[in-house]
Amino acid sequence: MNLKNKKILITGADGFIGSHLTEELVRTGHDVRAFVLYNSFNSWGWLDQAPQDIQDNLEVFAGDIRDPHGVKEAMQGCDVVMHLAALVAIPYSYHSPDTYVDTNIKGTLNILQAARELDTEKVVCTSTSEVYGTARYVPIDEDHPLQGQSPYSATKIASDQMALAFYKSFGTPVAIIRPFNTYGPRQSARAVIPTVITQIASGQRVIKLGAVHPTRDFNYMKDTVGGFIAVAKTDIAVGEVINIGSNYEISIGGLVELIAEIMQVKVEIQTEQERLRPEKSEVERLWADNTKAKKLTGWEPQYAGHEGLKRGLTDTIAWFSDRENLKKYRSGIYNL
Repeated sequence: MNLKNKKILITGADGFIGSHLTEELVRTGHDVRAFVLYNSFNSWGWLDQAPQDIQDNLEVFAGDIRDPHGVKEAMQGCDVVMHLAALVAIPYSYHSPDTYVDTNIKGTLNILQAARELDTEKVVCTSTSEVYGTARYVPIDEDHPLQGQSPYSATKIASDQMALAFYKSFGTPVAIIRPFNTYGPRQSARAVIPTVITQIASGQRVIKLGAVHPTRDFNYMKDTVGGFIAVAKTDIAVGEVINIGSNYEISIGGLVELIAEIMQVKVEIQTEQERLRPEKSEVERLWADNTKAKKLTGWEPQYAGHEGLKRGLTDTIAWFSDRENLKKYRSGIYNL
């Protein structure tokens, strides 16, 4: 599919990954409608920080993914939908699981139902590596069992299955992209990399964290954005689930050491009880097998391995260390 000739709707365009994806598509000459969460301040989230030439060439629709009527209106006239809108914070899903059902499951259903009624040409639904739970084998391919170890991951499993059900039941042209842990500029401090960087950049040397033994496969934002575009362009991705990951594993403790090395400081890690997941909910190990993505779409990570992670972290640290960016974060409190 040639996206240059298509009208593209991006839900969650005001968020971390969504804003980067929106900017990249507009920057490369695509016709984009950005679905942002309605608010009385008329804020477009991170798109408020986008360069003026991006904003001038962007159509914005303010609504709520939980409202089927608004979703269908937003999708009118769009050929491709990249569905990123979701609640993603795991600790908050312990607190308010009901909102995750409404947003992640019902929101996805609204997209799928509208796509079916409007004959949308392609829908890319966003999954998460959290659906795999603790790895039973590594690297994790798309056939790995799904394990709902948090209310968040359970709702993402359900939304993935709903998308596949619409493909199998109605022929809805759905592809599922499953990014592993994305990081980069603009990420919420609920995530570990911004948590560590903002604490260090604010002058703290005792870094407050949860568990440091679990491992993750960190994916730099530019690679994740490239994955979305590759999946959207690839016709044979329809009906498929595709991992987007770096195929490199590092522990949280090792990650902190690497960040401290790049920032040229010595730090001490202090475990805080409130930052720990319940024991059976902690995902102990994630490591992506990205073979399928390479085979079907030609996508490959540009920030792979130790050196790739180091390059991505260096760029991320530079952004967060800018005083204008750093002041947007409250490094002294625990972000759900």
